[in-house]
Amino acid sequence: MDSFKDSVAFWATVVGTLTGVFGLFESHAWIVAIGALIASCSVGALIYAARQRALVRSAALNIGNRSIDSLNLASLQRRLNRSLVIQEAENLAVIDGEDLAVTWKCSGYCRADRETALEFSIDADANIPFDAMDCLAFDVRRDPRHRHPIRPLLVGPDGISKKIAVPLLAPISHREPFSIELRYRLPACLKTGTDYYTATLSFTQETIRRFSVRLRFLRGAPQWVRAYECRVAGTAKLLRTLRPITVTSDVREYLDSDENVPARCARVYMFSRPALPIKIPTTPVRATPGRRKSLRAASRRSRLLSQ
Repeated sequence: MDSFKDSVAFWATVVGTLTGVFGLFESHAWIVAIGALIASCSVGALIYAARQRALVRSAALNIGNRSIDSLNLASLQRRLNRSLVIQEAENLAVIDGEDLAVTWKCSGYCRADRETALEFSIDADANIPFDAMDCLAFDVRRDPRHRHPIRPLLVGPDGISKKIAVPLLAPISHREPFSIELRYRLPACLKTGTDYYTATLSFTQETIRRFSVRLRFLRGAPQWVRAYECRVAGTAKLLRTLRPITVTSDVREYLDSDENVPARCARVYMFSRPALPIKIPTTPVRATPGRRKSLRAASRRSRLLSQ
């Protein structure tokens, strides 16, 4: 269908150009005007078609034969933060079986005349409603003791790729620093086998001075963890295979830390976990007085029989 549209636009451009040339030779201004109009509309259609194809290609990110659906959707509706400069960004993802708990800590300064909120991206394959995410934030610079929790606001549609805004306790002005902490939970969003976690940055600055992601697995230790970076939409580059920095009987932790990270990119962490052990709940049997009496009698009978 796209190739048909392109061919129509191409031939319309040719016809418009020939019409304009014919009008010049015949000295008919109205023919020249019609030809120029047809040609300009056709060129505009070709440019629009090229942009749409690029947008569709950007929504086709695959890593290891796995479609990264949440990032594919996010690339179609990406919003860039133009008023804040992020200097440091820290991300902690606690993976407990199928559940995910995330903490973001971002600090920087305002480059606009005034700003009242900071936006974050939340991407996951499972469509967890925003109201079920236990989402809270703190304006750490004005509330270092976390006494005044902030309820973030949903920006746009509520799907597998969300944009949320964290209102500041008070507006900040040009060159004024800020520090924000965001916490949220995504229950039952992960699976055993091969799965992934994403950390997305969407700012108009060139780089972020310090960026780190900490992955903490509480149950179902991964067999491997690989870090990918998606700078240009639709392409991903393997950065490294992560090694655990903490290994205990209950916890396995991985750290991915870099400096001068592109401010418009996504880190994708692929990992593979075996099936989680199924816990079978056991209910202890309470010994009633009558049952204790019968047990004592049975014990006596057993002793008598053994004598």
